[in-house]
Amino acid sequence: MTSFSVTAVEGLPELREGDDLATMIAERTKLEDLDVVVVAQKAISKVEGRVVSLEGIEPSPQAIEIAGDVADPRRIEVILGETAEIVRQRGELVIGRTRHGFVAGSAGVDASNAPEKDTLVLLPVDPDASAAKLRADLRERTGADVGVIVTDSFGRPWRAATTDVAIGAAGVRVVVELNGERDPAGYELHATRICVADEIAGAAQLVFGKLDRVPVAIVRGLDVSGDERATDIVIPPDLDLFR
Repeated sequence: MTSFSVTAVEGLPELREGDDLATMIAERTKLEDLDVVVVAQKAISKVEGRVVSLEGIEPSPQAIEIAGDVADPRRIEVILGETAEIVRQRGELVIGRTRHGFVAGSAGVDASNAPEKDTLVLLPVDPDASAAKLRADLRERTGADVGVIVTDSFGRPWRAATTDVAIGAAGVRVVVELNGERDPAGYELHATRICVADEIAGAAQLVFGKLDRVPVAIVRGLDVSGDERATDIVIPPDLDLFR
């Protein structure tokens, strides 16, 4: 492999619960075997109905305390509802471990690119299952055997700013194991695992943009076919050095 391409799928409308995302993608691009279809989490969450309105949310005393005078306690309540464990908190900022095992700001709850004012978008219930369903639907619509990666923007310890990472995957390898391989000088690698799913997610984010409302990209020219899950990338809490 000497090169690969990342192409945005343009012209998708604002997505709503129940929309046939696979058909929308198939109508706007021609897929080939081994393509990787990379989809922003918000697109999946919207079609799966993982959008909540702040109207009617009753904040708990904990949410009111965390919100203080600077945040909407209803938003904090939604974040707490998606949080299995508060990993860190500073003022109204909550870093939460989700039920999937992801550690993310606001437990992945986000108001940006939400479909309406005063709504929040939550992570999919099972992003790997979401990826598998979209992969199956795309194969049914197009006949192409593709991989699917669902992405979201995460921060990282010791690094400023965010990058997209894989939170769901189907039909791809998520990690390439190089342990036991030797470099050109003959050194044997002992702790080298490449998270190709995250690298693909980051590449796709370059064509998504944050404000352009482009939630789908096609990565072509990589052979990363496999059968792994994005949740396999998650470090178990007992091995997490950044807790």
